Amino acid sequence: MSKLPTEQAIRLYWKANLKWLAILLSIWAFVSLGCGILFVDFLDRFKLPGSNLNLGFWFAQQGSIYCFILLIVAYARIMNRLDRELLEGTGAEEGS
Repeated sequence: MSKLPTEQAIRLYWKANLKWLAILLSIWAFVSLGCGILFVDFLDRFKLPGSNLNLGFWFAQQGSIYCFILLIVAYARIMNRLDRELLEGTGAEEGS
């Protein structure tokens, strides 16, 4: 028989979820907007190693997409860890 998480565990889970969402979305906004548009002139002074592409152009075209995929993977791993720590762990402790 499964146990439901407590109200405190749900609040902690939601609070941690919002904190990680804010952190990861801030990183994504910095990379996609900052590196792809705002700082493109500065970044275009540098070349992507192993190619002839300007770094600002690369961030605007591909870098922000790669960063977004990495952030999705990080979010999934963080949420899985939070599930185990806060929601599943609470139910197991109450059952014993």
